Amino acid sequence: MAAPKMSMGKPTADRLPCNTTSFQKKSRSKLVSIPGTRPSIQNGQLIVSTGVTSLDYVIGGGLAVGTLLLIEEDRYDSYSRMLLKYFLAEGVVCGHELYVASALDHPNDILQELPAPILDDIASPKTVEDQAKSCDPESQDAMKIAWRYQHLPKVQTALASSSRFGHYYDVSKTMDPEICQAARCHGFYLPEHSTAVTSPTATRQSPMPETYSSLLNNLQEVIHREGFDGSVPQTKSRNILRIGLHSLGSALWGDDLCCHENPSHGHALTTFLYGLRAMLRSSLSVAVVTVPSHLIQNRALMGNITRLCDTAIALESFRGSERETNPLYKDYHGLLDVRQLPYLNCLVCDLPDNKDLAFKLKRKQFTIESTPPEYPTRVCERR
Repeated sequence: MAAPKMSMGKPTADRLPCNTTSFQKKSRSKLVSIPGTRPSIQNGQLIVSTGVTSLDYVIGGGLAVGTLLLIEEDRYDSYSRMLLKYFLAEGVVCGHELYVASALDHPNDILQELPAPILDDIASPKTVEDQAKSCDPESQDAMKIAWRYQHLPKVQTALASSSRFGHYYDVSKTMDPEICQAARCHGFYLPEHSTAVTSPTATRQSPMPETYSSLLNNLQEVIHREGFDGSVPQTKSRNILRIGLHSLGSALWGDDLCCHENPSHGHALTTFLYGLRAMLRSSLSVAVVTVPSHLIQNRALMGNITRLCDTAIALESFRGSERETNPLYKDYHGLLDVRQLPYLNCLVCDLPDNKDLAFKLKRKQFTIESTPPEYPTRVCERR
């Protein structure tokens, strides 16, 4: 009992050092030092925006750095191409470097078609006048609905996170050429890269055609030269490389995956994606790849392609189909199906609240919404 009495008699200043610990709260300031990025609230992974806020919400907040997003193209490659432009436009606005590869259009032509960013006043909080209008009894009377629907739970169709991440774009306008010229972009246009004709023996030995090998080598060279390789010490301020690869697997890339049920280069695209994914894991880069899945006859190969990607979504456009004139789908332009979500630093992935998703192109914006309960179930199945 004597020892406690002696300690209680000591001054407060003398007792404070005895109660302190070596615990220090970890800071996440290093994770958010790159513009246009933020740590994910689910797993702490550094993420970037796809350029479509509703798509960010569906896939868990955004694209994690070092991962790969697969977009299964619609039949006319209109909406999938638009998502790729959104992804690149977000990189221009955030100051990220771009890498664009295509076998059809020149990368410079793709950059000239990027949508124009919308001013921040659209996403700004309501002003005092707007709040006064919302409190006006006349405006409230205009929003009244039938009494039998008043107590039903509300269905949230628009998908958006509570905290804003990313920017908004106007698809009816193109980005200012001065802004595009200020962005640093690396392009890979297949017709400009001469592919030497190899012998049949070399073709059989190589798991990939010369087009994929040249693309992978060029991308690896850019990542190493520009300092995006994580294994090399950074010599300049850190930045993100956004990689956009358009319509891989098509015949334009020298791949017969879409031409035959049993293609001779059946494992070419999967081998390329395997190497690309390994490259992304050790670099400050994120990639979006579009694939014409509706042309691939072997569904087992398409399943392997999907599993080699971290995130996979499929677009089904109503254009040219019976659903285009169906009154049930008059408010939408197509369906979106989430094929796969990433498992990053966790045992389970962040599943969306509703799997019945549809997209529509408004006058200016591309949005993804949850279909109402009375709509039919998902029809975007594997064809």
